[in-house]
Amino acid sequence: MRRSEFLRAVDAEFGARGDALVADLVLTAVGGRTAAQAMDAGVPPRDVWLALCAETDVPEARRYGAGRLDPKSR
Repeated sequence: MRRSEFLRAVDAEFGARGDALVADLVLTAVGGRTAAQAMDAGVPPRDVWLALCAETDVPEARRYGAGRLDPKSR
């Protein structure tokens, strides 16, 4: 997962409150940092996404592959 995919996943899952969650919610699974701080410190976006999902009780079914663009049809 790339950072852009992370941001798309956050937007799709949390909508308008996504920015606040990324900036303000402290995630214990990534060292007691916010999602933004964790990624700035080099934590892979996928790990941050999974930590954010766990902290906010996102169902497992909506965690995998989130943020990826649909493949282009030919």
